[in-house]
Parts: sequence; structure tokens; C-alpha cells
Amino acid sequence: MNKLKPPAQVIVALDVDSLEEARKLLDILYPQVTIFKIGAQVFTAFGAQLIDLVHKKGAQVFLDLKYFDIPNTVAGAVVAASRLKVKMLTLHISGGKEMLRAAVVAAGLEAKKNNTLAPLLIGVTGLTSSCANAQEVIALAETGISCGLDGVVCSAREAAILRKKINKDFLIITPGIRPEHSGADDQQRTATPLEAIKAGSDFLVIGRPILKSNDPLKTTNEILESMRL
Repeated sequence: MNKLKPPAQVIVALDVDSLEEARKLLDILYPQVTIFKIGAQVFTAFGAQLIDLVHKKGAQVFLDLKYFDIPNTVAGAVVAASRLKVKMLTLHISGGKEMLRAAVVAAGLEAKKNNTLAPLLIGVTGLTSSCANAQEVIALAETGISCGLDGVVCSAREAAILRKKINKDFLIITPGIRPEHSGADDQQRTATPLEAIKAGSDFLVIGRPILKSNDPLKTTNEILESMRL
């Protein structure tokens, strides 16, 4: 990997019930946290309003909608997401090579057309709420990277394996991050922030440990401190 690679970053999941709650969380956490994840639930509820809210604060968006459809539909979704100026977005690698390549081409053409940066395309290898076969994760990751994706989503358990198996620079986004002494909730493959970093993760997605905290900023600062190698 590039020796000048920046340190791992925390992405906070905006799994909230209202725009006002999102606004308060952004006010509390920014600029300690500069990237916020918008998933299916909150995007369905609030759509582009929430993306605009994050951008107006000065932060960036990780749009986690896990696109999985026919190539033309996914390509159109990627174009739409590009126009929303998200930093990165997810799509299921198991959607197939044709779908992945269509997404990569669409992102590139839209960026060239508008003279902007394309969003980072991140392939989902599996969900951290379920068990995964390491060989299947490796195969999916190799497929995604070979099709031009910028990175993959995987647990810390697979991150270290992928770093050894895939001889290319690519990003690893790891959900299921739980600070020490924190419950796993419905996640099967969890890791502490430091464990994930040591495994090779670039971005750590954290939701409930921060959202449910009585002091989200203090918890965030403790997590950031724990990430120091």
C-alpha cells in the first residue's frame, strides 16, 4: 500500500428518526467527524434533504444504498448519486461484472462531463450481521477490484486477508466497529477500532456506540484516541 496513505477515518452512521436529530448530531460531531453514512432507512425517509444538510455543514456523504439491479438501472442510479455529490457509494459485487462495469463507466462519464471527481465506488462483499465464507469474500473482492471499483466493504476479519491476497491499492470500509466493552448488537463480525486499523481498514463505520451514547462527542473522541497506533 502507499506509504503516504492517510490515517483511517471514522464514518458515523446517521441512523436517526428526524432531520432535526440529524442536524443536532452534525452540530455536535463536525468537524471531529467529516464523513457521515446515509443508509436505506434515512434516505427513504428524507432523501436528498439529508444529503444537503450534511453538505451545508461542510461534511461529506457515504451513500450506503447497496445498489443491486440490472446494469442500466445501476448505472442510472450511480449518475444520480454523482449529481448529489456524494463522496462514496455502495453496490453489491454479487450483482455481476456487467453491472459493476456499467457503474464504473457511468461514474467516469458523469465526472468527465461535469469536470468533477467521480464518487468512490465501494463493493459490498457481505453483511456483518451474518457469517461469511472467507474464500467467497476474497473472490467477490477480486471481482470488484478487477472491474474498476475503488474499494470494498468487509469486516475486519476479512480485511487482513484481502490486503495479503490482492496486490493492488484499494480502500476497505469496515462496519460493525465496536469500542472495547461495547455490545455487538445484531452484528456477528465485530472489531474494535484498533483491530480494524491493524487489519488494514481505511474507513470505520460506527453507528449505535456513538448514537446511543449520553455524550456522542466524548465517545467519538475516545474512539479516535483508541485508533492511534
